[in-house]
Amino acid sequence: MNAAKLAYKPFGLLAGIASGAVAGAVFQQVWKRLGHADDAPDATDPHRGWPEILLAAALQGAIFAAVKATVNRGGATAVHRLTGTWPD
Repeated sequence: MNAAKLAYKPFGLLAGIASGAVAGAVFQQVWKRLGHADDAPDATDPHRGWPEILLAAALQGAIFAAVKATVNRGGATAVHRLTGTWPD
């Protein structure tokens, strides 16, 4: 295992936890601004229709993926700058 990969492991773990919290907060704000209820619908909510449930799930997935990719790429770039090696 190279030094860059070893240096990235603890950062990646902590960043993953933090990015989940950030993504959840971002999703809640986006959902509110779209004019929907304060809370996104659960898939089993009998008072919400398929379109709203699927829209919420797709939006939440896209936000989580974008935040995760941003954090992972930023972390890898930082490790590369510090060590001169890209973490694989």
